[in-house]
Amino acid sequence: MGDLTGRTVVITGASSGIGLAAALDMARRGANLVLVGRNPARLEAAATAVRAAANGRTIPAYRSDFARLDDVHVLVDQLRQRHERIDVLANNAGGVVRGHHITPDGFEATLQTNHLAAFLLSSLLREQLRGGRIINTASGAHAMGALDPADLRGARKRGLWRTYGSAKQANILFAAEAARRWPDIMSAAYHPGFVRSRFGASIGVNVMAKVAPFARTPERGADTLTWLAATPASQLTSGGYYMDRELTRPNRATDDPALAARLWEESLSAVGLS
Repeated sequence: MGDLTGRTVVITGASSGIGLAAALDMARRGANLVLVGRNPARLEAAATAVRAAANGRTIPAYRSDFARLDDVHVLVDQLRQRHERIDVLANNAGGVVRGHHITPDGFEATLQTNHLAAFLLSSLLREQLRGGRIINTASGAHAMGALDPADLRGARKRGLWRTYGSAKQANILFAAEAARRWPDIMSAAYHPGFVRSRFGASIGVNVMAKVAPFARTPERGADTLTWLAATPASQLTSGGYYMDRELTRPNRATDDPALAARLWEESLSAVGLS
């Protein structure tokens, strides 16, 4: 694994679970961390822990609720003011939302919080990320998805896990298309495994994760994220999907450049960038 000393790394969903575990590991490896989270109390506790791991280095922490795209715009302004360059953007925020919930922006909540907010954040930080990396936390659950780029507003009710799988498809497709459209930024998506974390707290999945013998620790789940951030780019495949540090092909429906291109265009329109 390469050196992270002096690199600026922004991690969303950094208040707990995989995001916090990755932040702690990268801080010990010398990275300059920037934490983003939704819950103020958990975010401040995470920042305190990461500062200790970073031997007292300054660790900015920004609250941002990805269910509101206005929050993403505010976050971008804050990051631009403080950081001329971002070496790694870890799009780790997300989860599964109970029921068929529509955000104030008019989009299906799981698709917005997992994909559209990250797509908007990455697009608006395009200049700061030149020569850097975008890493999306995806999932093997993408195989359950049935993504329709024309229906990001969720007009068709697809069920909780089908919708979550579609959002994880979007994470993988976004990374693949970003590699084609933004060749000066290394992009990748990865599967962290089934992790003991706050993921799925609203539907009880986190309770199952606590007792499931095959569930991974957050540290194990975050390992590939840290590896993708630190490994020399020449040893990685931009646009690739990784699991346990290995390049892996997603399912056939997700490994589709035409679908990735359609998703990109629909996402641009959805977040007002077309």
